[in-house]
Amino acid sequence: MTKNRNQHVVPHPRGWAVKPAGSDRASSLHDTQREAIDRARDVARNQKSELLVHGRDGHIRERDSHGNDPYPPKN
Repeated sequence: MTKNRNQHVVPHPRGWAVKPAGSDRASSLHDTQREAIDRARDVARNQKSELLVHGRDGHIRERDSHGNDPYPPKN
């Protein structure tokens, strides 16, 4: 059984990494932030979790929920 863990896109010495929340190791490494975001978004959609994109300074600059959003927009 796979855990639905949020996916973080973080700076890495060799480019950008996709790291599941709570993990010490990256699940994938990428040359560009765009490639890392695309991969992390696919994983977050499959796991119905959240995507968190960090800037070079390490601060979260973007979030995207692909799961059970407690505050969905009203139509």
